[in-house]
Formats: sequence, C-alpha cells, structure tokens
Amino acid sequence: MDRVTAAKVFIDVAQSRSFSRTADRLNMSRPMVTRYIEAMEDWLKIRLLHRTTRKISLTSAGEVCLKDVVLWLEQADKITSLANTSDELSGLVRMTSSMSFGFSQLMPAIQNFMAQHPKVHIDIDLEDSTADLTEKSIDLAIRIASNPDPSLIGKPIARCESVLVASPAYLDKAQPVLGDIQQPQDLSKHDCLGYKNFEQHIWHLSKHEQFESITVDCRLTINEATAILHGTLNGVGISMLPTYLVNRYINDGRLCHVLPEWKPKDMDIYALYSSRKHLSPNVRALIDHLEQYFAEHPW
Repeated sequence: MDRVTAAKVFIDVAQSRSFSRTADRLNMSRPMVTRYIEAMEDWLKIRLLHRTTRKISLTSAGEVCLKDVVLWLEQADKITSLANTSDELSGLVRMTSSMSFGFSQLMPAIQNFMAQHPKVHIDIDLEDSTADLTEKSIDLAIRIASNPDPSLIGKPIARCESVLVASPAYLDKAQPVLGDIQQPQDLSKHDCLGYKNFEQHIWHLSKHEQFESITVDCRLTINEATAILHGTLNGVGISMLPTYLVNRYINDGRLCHVLPEWKPKDMDIYALYSSRKHLSPNVRALIDHLEQYFAEHPW
C-alpha cells in the first residue's frame, strides 16, 4: 500500500479520533482507513492506536511516532513539489467562511480562481461559528475580526465596513410616530435587529472625533447576517450590517442608509491558516488571488 497515503490517514485519524470522520474527509471507505492504519502498524512494528467500539486514542508509541510521521510527510510533500516541474496547481483546498461573506463575495472570487486553475478542487464550509482548523482539516479560514485568533497566522485581504440600514417601508411607518432619525440617540426608540447571544445590544458609532454608544431594542435577534438582511428588507426594523452585504440594496433603493455620517467600527477580513511552515502552493496562491480580486472588485 502507498505509504504516503497511509501516513496521511494516520495523521487524520490522530486528529479526528474517528475512522468514520477520516473516511468522509479523505473520500475513502471506512474499511480502507482501517487497512491503511493496519499497514502503518505492520511497517512500524508497533501499535499506534487504542481502538474500542466507542473511542479511538493514540498509544504512547503512537504519540511519539505522530511527530515523526508528520515531519516525514512534510519532507515527502516537499520532495514531490520540487520534482513537479510544471507550475500547474492541483489538489484539494478546504475552506471555511461566514455564510454572509461566502454567499455575497466569496463565490465569484472562488469561481474566478477555479477558472484559472482547473485542476484545483475547493471544499467550503459556511458557518458563523469559529472552527478548529486542525480538527476539521481546514486549510484556510476567511474571518472578519478586530483581533484574530493569535494561535493562527492571519493576512488581511480586505476591509469590512458596516452601516445602519432600514427599508423605506419601515421608515415610512415609523416616521409619523417617532419622527426622523437625526442623532444616534434616536435609534433607542426604534425596533432594531441584532445578533443573537448578546445580553445587551449596544451599537458603537463615531463621527469624526465624536463617539456614541447606544443601547438599542432588538426585538428580533438572529445568529446569521444574511437572515438579518432579509428581516431588514421585509421592514422589521433597523440593522447594522456589513457593506459587502447591503451596498447593492442601498444602490437600488431597497434599503436606506440611516445616519450616514455616523460609522460603526471598521474591521479587517483575514485569511487565516494554522502554520506558516509548509504552506501549500494552492493555499498561498488562493490567498494572493483573494487579496487581488477584492482590491479589483470593491463592493
């Protein structure tokens, strides 16, 4: 059996602690995963894993071998890349992104990259929760943050600005009762939409050197920005949303920019990966592509 593939299977099982999850992630059957692990144990003449019906864990010898197998596989990949005289990229990249950014901006950028590199395959998980890149075997995460996870390597690839928006229908309904929205304090009288899991909903706004923090009444809270967008489009209330998601609706008149002189805090959009060492050519090329694509295609 192929020892390089066996090494990849062993490393993945050591991370996932599950033959089934490794089989799914590596696109092979569970019996094949078992055969590769058994082959590794035969070659090394040691038992690598404790296996029960409910749990898989590394033996003490397996823990020692894991580090050496990782180093050996890195060297094998390096030699393979040196032997590959063509510059054509190929293989799989696993990514994760928030649903809102993936839906509105990542898809066209990825489509453009795949058109340039037809042998590259990309698998994307869209989720707003922070994923463990190592546990899920994710090569690249696209995240919006003020301070990204310090355990990860991060490269800013774009800027995320947010704005306050509401539908014309909501503003027309609220104006006779509450008046025009002229100052940040006026927001506290309005229905607002917010992100779930916050005990208090406080919007921090700035205008030049002025700063205001307003407690707003979020009668509707949702855990995902795309759903907040559609609630806002349907006239539920005022929301704070990223421009990458709402600019098209402001431009076509379906949303109104509320208090345009007052800005929420800007954040960076990062490409995050677990280690600078041995970063694959596919991931490096994709990061560079995304940075250039978003610079050339502002939202």
